[in-house]
Amino acid sequence: MPVVKYPRVRDPLFYEWDRRAQKCGLRHTIYAVNGDQYTGEWLDNLKHGKGTQIWKDTGAIYSGDWKFGKRDGYGSYSILDPVTKEYRKVYTGWWENDQRGGRGVFLYPNGERYEGEWSHGLRSGWGQMHYKDGSVYEGQWLEDQPNGQGVLRLPNENRYEGGWKDGKKHGPGKYFYLDKGQLLEGTWVADIPKCGVLVDFGRQEAPAPTQYPLPEIELRDPAGVLAEAQAIFDDSHN
Repeated sequence: MPVVKYPRVRDPLFYEWDRRAQKCGLRHTIYAVNGDQYTGEWLDNLKHGKGTQIWKDTGAIYSGDWKFGKRDGYGSYSILDPVTKEYRKVYTGWWENDQRGGRGVFLYPNGERYEGEWSHGLRSGWGQMHYKDGSVYEGQWLEDQPNGQGVLRLPNENRYEGGWKDGKKHGPGKYFYLDKGQLLEGTWVADIPKCGVLVDFGRQEAPAPTQYPLPEIELRDPAGVLAEAQAIFDDSHN
């Protein structure tokens, strides 16, 4: 009985070409259509592992960890200075889902610096901000603003310790006027002290104390004050 041989079934060639085109593992530099370039590791046609990306339109560079096509892990981001034509590091730290997330250091163009925690690309958590005027804030942050408990130290060593909300002093707090040797303890609302007590504090060591010390206030027993007021009221009606 004759043996019938059927032709071997093969996939179309474009399937093979597509398989070979899939990027996986370590690759040399890959150029995108818009001119961006990436050198590093791939997984299933996505940037994954260690790699460096250069954006053509801005000249910015990211070098660090990638996860399924997004910056995720530890890495640094730098931009090209238009004047000096040199790269200036902007952020070094942790990333989550292509945004700053975790602990990191951000350097601002005006010389200010933030060191601390990030969430969804914003300062959130605990961090320290160094301002260009020499002031330093250290404490809690929420969505890029001081929020919670924190300490603001001014260049003249005066400082505020207490509550913050939306970037302003808010709630119970203490303001140390070390240049004058005084302490204000009270409650703030939107950066304004609404009530409190001002006392001398370290007056002898202050570089510019007030001319006269604050008088001491004798706090009397509230029950005694009420009893005295009641007695005066009774006498006036007899």
